[in-house]
Amino acid sequence: MTHKPGIVITGASGRMGQMLIKTVLDSDKATLVGAVERGGHDWVGRDVGEAMGGVPLGVTVTDDALEAFSKAQAVIDFTAPEATLEFAALAAQARAVHVIGTTGMTDEQIAQLAPAARHAVIVRAGNMSLGVNLLVQLTKKVAAALDEDFDIEVIEAHHHHKVDAPSGTALMLGEAAAEGRGVKLADVSDRGRDGITGARKRGDIGFTAIRGGDIVGEHDVLFAGAGERIVLRHMATDRALFARGALKAALWGQDKSPGEYDMIDVLGL
Repeated sequence: MTHKPGIVITGASGRMGQMLIKTVLDSDKATLVGAVERGGHDWVGRDVGEAMGGVPLGVTVTDDALEAFSKAQAVIDFTAPEATLEFAALAAQARAVHVIGTTGMTDEQIAQLAPAARHAVIVRAGNMSLGVNLLVQLTKKVAAALDEDFDIEVIEAHHHHKVDAPSGTALMLGEAAAEGRGVKLADVSDRGRDGITGARKRGDIGFTAIRGGDIVGEHDVLFAGAGERIVLRHMATDRALFARGALKAALWGQDKSPGEYDMIDVLGL
């Protein structure tokens, strides 16, 4: 690239939005050209730097996403599923790379991204971390190597503000385990245990979600057999790593053809 791509951050006032803004500002490979918030938010119309408690940056927070996207080469979006679907259509109109870190999207909502991906690059991942995506690949390999004598459990922990469960990362890991086993996660997923549930069903992939304090993100994949256990673990201590991964994805997508991609593509894993 001979120029610095312009980046728009959606959900600018949120914790992840502010981290993304700081990450773009700290980068020598991209430029912040826009910040988007929902209509009626008290940041709209203010300089984003001042709204964040710092110096003016010359970027005014707007609720007009299309106008902001039209100036950008990439949009980084960690918001909510319904908002992300709207942003996908607008980013496609602007022919901007759309990096989606939004979690909690249903299969139906994910399928609704397909029309936008015919016109623009979409990079969507439940987790933008290099370490987590390595963990996904390892999970697939271990699941493929072990038969159903080994029970698989995905255990995740996040801060008490997180609104969806299991986390997007946990579902990525579950999908990887299912793919390694040659089955569909929907057919073997066990997400709820309460009361007299009966014995664990052979071949199921279980999920446990922990919510508390300010935990950034912890994920274990447990393979439990008779007399032995294998545990694959990733612990995140700073959400800046997700922001760095998202920016990496935005830059990677600049010369790619329209379509749907993930962090495995970005990282070449």
